[in-house]
Amino acid sequence: MKRIGIIGGTFNPIHNGHLAIAKQAKEQFLLEKVLFIPSGVPYMKDLQAVLPVETRCEMTAAAIAGKPYFELSDIEAADAAQGKNTYTYETLQKLRTADPDAVYYFILGADSLYDMEQWKNPDLIFQYCTVLAAVRGEERETSLRQKLTGQIQYLQGKYHASIAMLEMEGMQLSSTRIRKCIKEGKSIQNMVPEAVAAYIQKHHLYE
Repeated sequence: MKRIGIIGGTFNPIHNGHLAIAKQAKEQFLLEKVLFIPSGVPYMKDLQAVLPVETRCEMTAAAIAGKPYFELSDIEAADAAQGKNTYTYETLQKLRTADPDAVYYFILGADSLYDMEQWKNPDLIFQYCTVLAAVRGEERETSLRQKLTGQIQYLQGKYHASIAMLEMEGMQLSSTRIRKCIKEGKSIQNMVPEAVAAYIQKHHLYE
């Protein structure tokens, strides 16, 4: 069976941290490819700060160009065109229906494990995929690691969830930090792929 990774998010903008997590997941779990899915209308975000999904899709396409094992999916953009909220469980349902022979691995930051019960139909999310939780440097400290391990065990027990850890080295990047740097006129070199930086500059985004 095909092993396909999924990394979703607003990608506002997409940055090198997203690419590093996807690459680590591909290598650690022997994934055939990783789908990058810009969220359509992210119901848990402040929409005033989020660029149109078409723009975020174009930046994502620029970021992964030339990497055949990374692929852009606009599956959630169609919902946005109709003004619908984006729900992870629905996206997973659509992907499984379109390719029932695939096994899906949903990639997220480990801190999201504490919020997943607030997502719509978390039981279906855990049913439809294996969750890969990216562990950042500070989360390797003993107390935080124990807390994270406890949360994983709790979700596994309650939802029969399949959850594995992705061990990530140090990259502390966030889209919020990048937007702040742009607004302040600071360099974002080494934070985003060159093609994304060029796109942002050309279209005067986040200024």
